[in-house]
Amino acid sequence: MNKPKYTIAVTGLNAIDSPGPGLAIIRGLKDAKSFDVRIIGLAYEALEPGIYLHEFVDKTYQIPFPTAGQDVLFERLAYINEEENIDFLFPNFDAELYNFIKLQKQLENELGIKMVLPTLDQFEERHKVNLYEYGLKHGIKVPKARAVYNTIEIPAIANKYGYPVVVKGKFYDAKIAYNMEQASQHFNKISAQWGLPILIQEFVRGSEVNVCGIGDGKGKLIGAVPMRKLYITDKGKAWAGISLDNEQLLEITRSMVDSTKWNGPFEMEFVKTVDDEYYLLEINPRFPAWCYLTVGAGQNQMEALINLAFGKKVKPFKTYKIGTMFIRYSTDLIVDINEFEKISTVGEL
Repeated sequence: MNKPKYTIAVTGLNAIDSPGPGLAIIRGLKDAKSFDVRIIGLAYEALEPGIYLHEFVDKTYQIPFPTAGQDVLFERLAYINEEENIDFLFPNFDAELYNFIKLQKQLENELGIKMVLPTLDQFEERHKVNLYEYGLKHGIKVPKARAVYNTIEIPAIANKYGYPVVVKGKFYDAKIAYNMEQASQHFNKISAQWGLPILIQEFVRGSEVNVCGIGDGKGKLIGAVPMRKLYITDKGKAWAGISLDNEQLLEITRSMVDSTKWNGPFEMEFVKTVDDEYYLLEINPRFPAWCYLTVGAGQNQMEALINLAFGKKVKPFKTYKIGTMFIRYSTDLIVDINEFEKISTVGEL
């Protein structure tokens, strides 16, 4: 029987020191056994490395930044779809997800482009500024945190929590501050890049563990692989990690998916204390950059998500290979200046 071939568009092609998930997702899709793919890259910047990795990306189009709004994004996607006939789209940045969630029905009804995304309520509820209340509602331990709009607000919160505190951006970035001077510096730097509010969070000491998974929107966990970070960059990103045998972490994940009826991919970030308690730091409403580890561990969650979207019967993964490692690496990509000029001027390559 012939396998179907899907044209799948993917954002997040920036394989830099704080990488997007795009290339990891593409590798998972190319490894799929149940279908073949043609990959359309969607890029914001002309220097995103994935644009020029032609063994992974068949064609790339520039799309407008999220601040341009939903109408401009839809118009651009309509043009790209006319050229490429896209079957499915993977948005992979927190900052772009709001627009894609709002456009989801329109994209499917008018352009035939499917997506599997959390609902707007699910997306808003798990925001960093709402996470403490989220934990209380769903029975998950979460460090105390307050959203601030000015450095004047920091001392009272820091005195209440005690130093160090964690200073977090609303989309990305997190820094540990050991005194008020550091907290102010981190506030100014992060807010300049990601805007306000900034989150001042109680610091919980322990090791960082994450879970990459997908929910079916009805309360069932389709797949989940827990991972412990082995090497962390100065931006807090995992540069190496290993899959864990951790039933307690999986049970917390099952409970979250069941309680929230989570729809689509997610990453849960935890700190495990010396007392074996797990504190939830973030829920990212998308696949993380390390998601290819799930494929290596025996759960191709990207393939499962596509089959779920197209109404195929998808059995939840029961196992995964414990002790599977990933180690990220950097390399120099040689690019012809003509390709850079084309994507910069025409917006297509």
